[in-house]
Amino acid sequence: MADIDIRRFRTTDRDWVVAQHGQHYAKAEGFDDTFAVLVGQIVDDFLRDHDPICEAGWIAWQGNRRIGSIFCVRLDDETAKLRLFLLTGDARGKGLGRRMLAVCTDFAQAQGYRQMKLWTHESHRAAGVLYAKTGWHLSSSRPVVSFGQHLVEQHWEKTVLPNTT
Repeated sequence: MADIDIRRFRTTDRDWVVAQHGQHYAKAEGFDDTFAVLVGQIVDDFLRDHDPICEAGWIAWQGNRRIGSIFCVRLDDETAKLRLFLLTGDARGKGLGRRMLAVCTDFAQAQGYRQMKLWTHESHRAAGVLYAKTGWHLSSSRPVVSFGQHLVEQHWEKTVLPNTT
């Protein structure tokens, strides 16, 4: 993991983030093309409207290739939302997910957010285990039909103590 760099998201990362999410979830869970469309809208909204003071995205790199993404966006003055968290298959199981979560959480804390939220699906079991191990708690779940699949949508939350130093 020492040879992995995490740097800020750039406009040139847009197509990779959209393609990786679309390809991964199509293959792993049978999601239809509407998922990649949603990811594209999220990234485009971020590029157009984000406030760099209180919102950021990161890309994990190993050598000359991208292997992960994570974003922290503002929901309100006290709440940040974790979005677009993804690791490529060969990047999993090495502690990188925990490291990227820490980068995102540390950023939220430094910006004065008191809480973080995220939306995911129950089928993302490894992510759920990671969230639980890093202080997140499942706040709600419900069955849905999304992206051409029957899923259980989940909402997770985490209290973040703002950095007051």
